[in-house]
Amino acid sequence: MTANGHVLSTEIEGRNRIYENRGNWPLVELLGTGCQRVLDVGCGAGDNAALVKARYPGCRVFGITHGAAEADVARRHLEQCWVFDIEGELPEELAARTFDTLMFSHVLEHLRDPALVLSRFTPLLEAGGAVLIAVPNVLSWRQRVQFLQGRFEYEPSGVLDDTHLRFFTYFTADHYLLGQSPELQLRAKQVTGSVPLCWLRRHLLPNEWSLAIDSWGCRHWPNLFGGQILLKATKV
Repeated sequence: MTANGHVLSTEIEGRNRIYENRGNWPLVELLGTGCQRVLDVGCGAGDNAALVKARYPGCRVFGITHGAAEADVARRHLEQCWVFDIEGELPEELAARTFDTLMFSHVLEHLRDPALVLSRFTPLLEAGGAVLIAVPNVLSWRQRVQFLQGRFEYEPSGVLDDTHLRFFTYFTADHYLLGQSPELQLRAKQVTGSVPLCWLRRHLLPNEWSLAIDSWGCRHWPNLFGGQILLKATKV
């Protein structure tokens, strides 16, 4: 599990990873009512799709993943799942579809040119539709402590996942990721995370007090206490 609790990766057949987790509830909450067709780009094992369908029962969720093993697991939550490299060309069948929401939950940081990939998917989005993005914050307090200790080591999961190619902060994520998609207008930018000693506070204080402290810290110093950055943009 990563520091922000979103990704647990397991090695299957060497380099073929299956990403399983509890889903990214804060990102799903940004969907809002009225969603009908969601494309989960980099859907992993379908955990976000399960959350979407539980929260919005009438919503149909489609997915894209990188490997057949992961697709087999994800299909139990999806209407349809395509298997291909999202840095390449879109399959003709997918290119002919439209969706009211595109979801990129902790996938863009794995790409060589994430802004270009996002711009290639934007034509699939209906006018007025939304793009939801979640990426890790490389300058959260936990990472800063590691950097001050002289540590910059890739790991099997987390912010310094050994498959991450791009790194973002609260102040740079929307600039870099939306830079090649002029038709997308940023509507919301927020973070989720925690203030130091959260594990101790949860034993000493009521849970709602501890959560309120974390929320206050993320609201006032998002680039310090935010573990993940959430963006919502609409097509205008």
